[in-house]
Amino acid sequence: MTDDLDATATALDREYVFHSWLAQANLNLPVIAGGLGTEVWDFAGNRYLDFASQLVNVNIGHQHPAVVKAIQEQAATLATIGPATANLTRGQAAQRILSKAPAGFKKVFFTNGGADANENAIRMARLHTGRDTVLSTYRSYHGNTGAAIVATGDWRRMPNQYARGHAHFFGPYLYRSEFWATTPEEESARALRHLERVIQSEGPQTIAAILLESVPGTAGILVPPPGYLAGVRALCDTYGIILILDEVMAGFGRTGRWFAFEGYDVVPDLITFAKGVNSGYVPVGGVVISDEISATFDDRVFPGGLTYSGHPLAAASIVASIDAMEAEGIVDNARRVGADVIGPGLAALAEKHAIIGEVRGDGVFWALELVTDRSTREPVGADVIGRLKTEMTSRGLMPFTAENRIHVVPPCVVTDDEVARALEIYDEAFSAVPA
Repeated sequence: MTDDLDATATALDREYVFHSWLAQANLNLPVIAGGLGTEVWDFAGNRYLDFASQLVNVNIGHQHPAVVKAIQEQAATLATIGPATANLTRGQAAQRILSKAPAGFKKVFFTNGGADANENAIRMARLHTGRDTVLSTYRSYHGNTGAAIVATGDWRRMPNQYARGHAHFFGPYLYRSEFWATTPEEESARALRHLERVIQSEGPQTIAAILLESVPGTAGILVPPPGYLAGVRALCDTYGIILILDEVMAGFGRTGRWFAFEGYDVVPDLITFAKGVNSGYVPVGGVVISDEISATFDDRVFPGGLTYSGHPLAAASIVASIDAMEAEGIVDNARRVGADVIGPGLAALAEKHAIIGEVRGDGVFWALELVTDRSTREPVGADVIGRLKTEMTSRGLMPFTAENRIHVVPPCVVTDDEVARALEIYDEAFSAVPA
């Protein structure tokens, strides 16, 4: 009977569901029937370590009882309400988020997810400055709505470039440096010089905002080199530009900090969030707004809104998630397990397997960059990644793959023993699939 349910789920999916970022013919997607903590399973009982955290969003783990209970209780009290109302749970959710933000932030604008969080942050920056252009990096992903997808630097923007006022630049990436740098310090300084020349060439008086992922995620978990984010902040201050830091993937524990930027001596003007704020149990995102930008709209209507902005079920899940993360030390666990277990374990794998060109990351946010040759750093092909994914899945691990990389991104609640199991699976897979 359970096999029948897996087959039924697959058949219904193939027949009726149109999937994002995939060609629709011949899809063979895994069936997920349930989950708990760091594991998921199908109806037949096949279990997998979720080292993708789905889309790097299930930070608190699957089916955390406190969050599930909060959603159930809110649904029994008030399942939905319009945004043009005051709601206790919504206010509590904003209060919890702001308690983790730096000084100078007192308002939250809620959205339905990360893409529209970036969309509205861009709108706020343009209206606040009276300028139009938004600068963002080529190695980035900011979402799949109008301005957010054009702010994205990778290939996904190319068939979607219908928004105006966007320009791109290269951010730091020492392993494949655009700046002939040989040290992190050189990469930082030269990337900042490049950015300043782009600002000057585009015309500072035209630029509303620089939009950056604090730690670029889908682009490769590109941990900023020393001084880079602080240097971007200084350039924004020099030229009167708003700094938007996209914390959609990196925020709420992923790097072992509540906000990733806390580790880089920088405070932005706008912070976008989603994913980890409630682990995606109910769709939600938002913008944390600095006092200065918020004041722009004290006597002026902000021309943006969403029917489900601050939805009470989402708000309840935020309150419960942040409270549970605090009470259970989940952010601290992400920091410790990354520093003490994941990082050293991946470094040991790199010593053993020449296919691993670089290991980089922080907290529970790591990438293995895979190459055919360490001296040339030629990326492995899609066939190698596909075979590795098959090997890992067959051994009971759900991986996250992107281009020539394996991203090691388990929930923040992952245990040392679960990391050890995953490291064994990675080791076996790399042994079975040489470059």
